Amino acid sequence: MADEVGLGRLTLAALADRLGVRQPSLYKHIDSMAGLHRDIAVNAKRELGEVLARASVGRSGADAIEAMSYAYRDWARRHPARYEASNLRPAPGDVEDEDVSAAAIEIVADVLTAYRLEGDDAVDAIRAFRSTLHGFVSYETAGAFALSADVDRSFGRLVRGFIVALTQWTDVVAARRTT
Repeated sequence: MADEVGLGRLTLAALADRLGVRQPSLYKHIDSMAGLHRDIAVNAKRELGEVLARASVGRSGADAIEAMSYAYRDWARRHPARYEASNLRPAPGDVEDEDVSAAAIEIVADVLTAYRLEGDDAVDAIRAFRSTLHGFVSYETAGAFALSADVDRSFGRLVRGFIVALTQWTDVVAARRTT
């Protein structure tokens, strides 16, 4: 339902109506609207992590990055509210949310090991991967790509460009340090 109406427009009253129950009955399962958003976020992060894992299994390097990128984009476009929720930061001390968030990021980190990235280099690459995909998907789902060029082609070039950047990731940082 959240994907249909949007995360911000989801209400407990509408949810109760959809389920054919009275709104007070929902409180047996959730504690508040914030609690519902949190539960959607945890489930969305888990689901996105599973999508990334399935896409990357049996692949490595550029093949894995490309497969994960397309799977990420496809999932985000099919599940806009869940995608929005998957980007919510865990509340401090919410161990379950922190764990599913970390598990999804660990899948990306595992794929990036093919590029021999460690420590801060790996963190930078993970952030760049997530930011690159999120930026593209956010613009695409908002209808911001009005120019006539094929959006799928643009996405493919973005992914391939990121892969090229990964092959020189540590060289760029080393070059900056020497200047």
